[in-house]
Amino acid sequence: MRYLLFLLLFINLFAVDAKLKIETDVEQRSRIALVDGSTVPNDKIFKILLSDLKVSGHFLADTTQYEGDITSNFIEPALKNKEYVLKYALSQSTGIKLIIRLLKASDGRQVFKKSYAISTTRKMPFLVHKAISDINNVLKYPDISWINRYVVFSRYTSPRHSEILLADYTFNYQKVIIKGGLNLFPKWADKKQKSFYYTSYNDLLPTLYKINIYSGAKKKIASSEGMMVCSDVSKNGSKLLLTMAPNGQADIYELNLTTNAKTRVTKFNGIDVNGKYVDDESRMVFVSNRLGYANIFKKSIHSSAVSQVVYHGRNNNAVDAHGNKIVYSSRESKNAFGSNTFNLYLTSSRGSGTRPLTTTGANQFPRFSSDGSVVLFIKHSGSGSSIGYTNLTSQQSLLFPLGGRKIQSIDW
Repeated sequence: MRYLLFLLLFINLFAVDAKLKIETDVEQRSRIALVDGSTVPNDKIFKILLSDLKVSGHFLADTTQYEGDITSNFIEPALKNKEYVLKYALSQSTGIKLIIRLLKASDGRQVFKKSYAISTTRKMPFLVHKAISDINNVLKYPDISWINRYVVFSRYTSPRHSEILLADYTFNYQKVIIKGGLNLFPKWADKKQKSFYYTSYNDLLPTLYKINIYSGAKKKIASSEGMMVCSDVSKNGSKLLLTMAPNGQADIYELNLTTNAKTRVTKFNGIDVNGKYVDDESRMVFVSNRLGYANIFKKSIHSSAVSQVVYHGRNNNAVDAHGNKIVYSSRESKNAFGSNTFNLYLTSSRGSGTRPLTTTGANQFPRFSSDGSVVLFIKHSGSGSSIGYTNLTSQQSLLFPLGGRKIQSIDW
């Protein structure tokens, strides 16, 4: 357990502030207003629509919640200065139904209309996300289908107890998948998000399992002395990068699921954790204390040469990768008795420029979206925890409060 505790220290949450940052050219976005045509106006769906439009980076949404007839093409004179008006109506009976109409603000001409329905009312956020994703596609903007994906995360419930949940990206929808005992480090097993890996500390040895979120079928993958964490999955799902400590020190291994053969990738007499595939998956980036402090390194899966990736900061304790892009968290203060500042930085595995994604507070758990266009992260402040998103193109950030329980790890 001491190796588990060491890793947990690496990924603790710290305090930050919450801000919305907009630095893109506003002329490149479509101005849009929302008109609620529901029988009973719904504040929740309005806020989710606003969030989807903002974080997409393609729209400038009017924050006023207008009301009107969804069947009418009439556009209020005050909205004529917009490019589009999105009319919508939500109805609930045995399930939930959402109708949307996208109109040109200048003349009321209909651009797009569609109806969405789902039997589970709790999944209403996914109807909204799908609607905005479809509108985005109709207007031929770059794809934002990442907003339709599940987030999987583990949170503590009491000492030595945790639960693993699914959520939409706004955390308005949440569903417990695993509870009872200590279950940590969920990691999606496939692009379609049918299954995920997680580590159970309820057995004699830390054990990696794979669970299907639809059938509940569970399969044991591997176990190890000390620790067992799946930090990355290859694109075709055939190989895993694991952090294990069978010999007393945390090292990174590659597990071939076809042959069940494990290859030890790092052999440092210290701490190597959190391996992430980069480039063509013949290399990885990872966190190591081989300089005497946590920092980001890169090495080939099949050779011993190791190179330093980050030359900034004295505690770079979290990393994620997408293609040749790398995002990492760096401590920028040293406060032994209080909160510290951790900022996120974007860099490249090929040694090109580095730029900050955050400038204040503490930011942890960076995770790329499936297309690498957005970074998810966790902020923890005195007023509570928030989940944050930064669009790498528009450089716009958005935050959603999480409540009081502490997140242990997260994947997207």
